[in-house]
Amino acid sequence: MSRLGAAARAELRSPRALLVVLIVVLVTTLAILKPAFLNGPFVIAPLLTTIAIFTVVGLAQMVVLSIGHMNLAVGQLAGIGALVTGAAFENFGLPLLAGLALGVLASTALGALAGWIIAKTGVNSFIVTLAMSFTLLGLIPTLYKSWSTGQAFTVSPAGFETIGRGTFADVCMFGYCGSNAVPLMVLPALGCMAVIWYFYTCTRSGREVLMTGSSVKAAELSGIPTASRTILAHALSGLLAAIAGFLLAASTGSFTPAIGSEFMLSSFLGPILGGTRLAGGLVSIVGTALGITLTSVIRKGLELFGVGLETLNVLLGVILLAALATDRLRLLFARRRPAAATESAATLAVELEEAEAHR
Repeated sequence: MSRLGAAARAELRSPRALLVVLIVVLVTTLAILKPAFLNGPFVIAPLLTTIAIFTVVGLAQMVVLSIGHMNLAVGQLAGIGALVTGAAFENFGLPLLAGLALGVLASTALGALAGWIIAKTGVNSFIVTLAMSFTLLGLIPTLYKSWSTGQAFTVSPAGFETIGRGTFADVCMFGYCGSNAVPLMVLPALGCMAVIWYFYTCTRSGREVLMTGSSVKAAELSGIPTASRTILAHALSGLLAAIAGFLLAASTGSFTPAIGSEFMLSSFLGPILGGTRLAGGLVSIVGTALGITLTSVIRKGLELFGVGLETLNVLLGVILLAALATDRLRLLFARRRPAAATESAATLAVELEEAEAHR
């Protein structure tokens, strides 16, 4: 019981608990002030679609944050994955899963390449992924012009539209149909969350990735192949980015060069708000989803009040700065606690020695 109580207290003190409270308060306030916020097909379903897509984006950033790196090319990796998938559908007539597999493979390979460059050269991940971002930023529109007729791929295989715009109302079992306010898009997002959770908690590679993020030197002394784990983390980031790009294309019905252009800010907001440590070694999958949910609800609420895009971006930027400051404060407090404990122990030892001398 004591262990359960300690775990419950730790959970209540975590960023996730605060996020849940903020989301509940915000949703309740919006429902009272703007009853249209509760409209299932026109507000809730698009909101949940956005949350599903950007949760996968947040996971793509989270896996590199887990080793203390960052991926500034997450949006462009999503874009190149969507490009290859769209070309596979339109130019080669491949079925849904085969085309998606090609897109995921391309983005995963580029992510692994970035990780390999970082591991072999020691160049900071900021520089490497920034260079990849600019490279892909020019390459993607060029390839769309070469591979498509209207700078977009609009051919969709069977099942593509169902994933992008279907809801649980389309799924009927035992005479009962689900809600039209819950899109099928949430299933791939939940699947990605489950796989990443399993990776970090149930596999040796996942634990080694976290150890690499905690301390590269300590991980190397423990026999962990840190270079391989760096490549693995960036490859996983590319894989998740490609899935997010595909989901966005499915929700809009076409593959365009703009896919991934809005991913950068949200990719950091979700993990950092959720408790993922910038320095590496600690991740929060549920926290990432909650962070994305909070920012998406804020965005939707401001849209209902007619607030412009510029104000939205300013507010999200302020939220990111606040999240970064909070992460920094958490790190400082974590460093001070061991120091304070050591100082208290030393003081106690001195007092005991003095007491013994007086005797």
